[in-house]
Amino acid sequence: MRKFNYEARDNKTNKIVKAMVQAESENDAAKLLVTQGFTPISIKEADSEDNFWVRLTSRVTTKDKVIFTRQLSTLIAAGLPLAQSLRTLVDQTHNRRLKVVIQELIASIEGGKSLHDSFAKHPDVFDKLFLALVAAGEASGTLDQALQRVAAQQEKDAAITSKIRGAMTYPLIVLVVILGVMAFMFFTVVPQVEKLYMDLKQELPIITQVMVSISQFVIQFWWVLLGALGIGAYLLVQYFKTVAGQKTLDSLKLSVPVFKGLFERLYMARFTRTGQTLLNTGVSMLDMLAITSEAVNNSIIADELNNVAEKVKGGKDLSTALAAERHVPELVPQMIRVGEKSGRIDEMMGKTAAIYENELDEEINSLSTSIEPVLMVVLALVAGGMVAAILLPIYSLVNDLQV
Repeated sequence: MRKFNYEARDNKTNKIVKAMVQAESENDAAKLLVTQGFTPISIKEADSEDNFWVRLTSRVTTKDKVIFTRQLSTLIAAGLPLAQSLRTLVDQTHNRRLKVVIQELIASIEGGKSLHDSFAKHPDVFDKLFLALVAAGEASGTLDQALQRVAAQQEKDAAITSKIRGAMTYPLIVLVVILGVMAFMFFTVVPQVEKLYMDLKQELPIITQVMVSISQFVIQFWWVLLGALGIGAYLLVQYFKTVAGQKTLDSLKLSVPVFKGLFERLYMARFTRTGQTLLNTGVSMLDMLAITSEAVNNSIIADELNNVAEKVKGGKDLSTALAAERHVPELVPQMIRVGEKSGRIDEMMGKTAAIYENELDEEINSLSTSIEPVLMVVLALVAGGMVAAILLPIYSLVNDLQV
């Protein structure tokens, strides 16, 4: 099948429509458009190179997906056919990459594919949670509601991620300032102090001599340091992309004292919120566990959820299976046990998610508050130590000259 971009007039609304269609030839594309109630104006084969460039340079953000999902839900709820709803969204979408994706969705749907199968062709844009909710919505005839749940889930995930990134912004800024102060000292101030002592034929104090040696090394071999840092960072990133590296990184997140509680709450909030959304849409318990194991974005927690799935498949209750896992806090199985007795597991998972999301907010605020004074002390020690190492010898030298 080849892809064709077309411009046609909708015979019912008399509006001009621009989208994409899949067909064997241009004539077949025109015939398909006519059978769908359109009068073709222009049909041109899609340029695969242009589409590749758009995919390479454009990124579909969470905000773009949320807006698209909510708009699609509204149009479907209003009674518009799926393909027509997507055509409406093509003109309202400003993201070039998402526009291409929507056009391919239209072509796929007009080719007889379901919305779930059409979305599944773009795994880099629509994740498994998105696909599962859409599939459940199509099966139950509540696609508009399922899409609303998808958008709500995306917004909650984006809000949590944004808060964590915001909490890390200040420490990064202070770190950059510390490195900037050190670079300024090593490249400008320390060489001047060394020159002063050499002109006066005085011996440098030990602490100043150490700084001078470091300064000389940095000035002469800065390119070696940058190269080593670059290579080290590249190798570290590549290692973290491997299975073993990912396990190591995920294990650190759950074991470092300062951040352990933060990440544990984050993963439990994701698990329970995603689980609530899936169960509420009609997804089975085992499918829910399989999808949430990927949604939590931590291989250690994912392995534990897979263990839970095996136990549930063997006949155990979800709460009992969760209680045996190391990184699942007691609150989670306790709340789910209440849901199992009342027959409202999804509702109790939602309440559990709300608890962890609130605790996560408090943890982030507390972390930011506690890190700030520590970083200020570190900055003061580094800057003060370097200034002292430079000024004190100068004062001593002045006193010696006066004597």
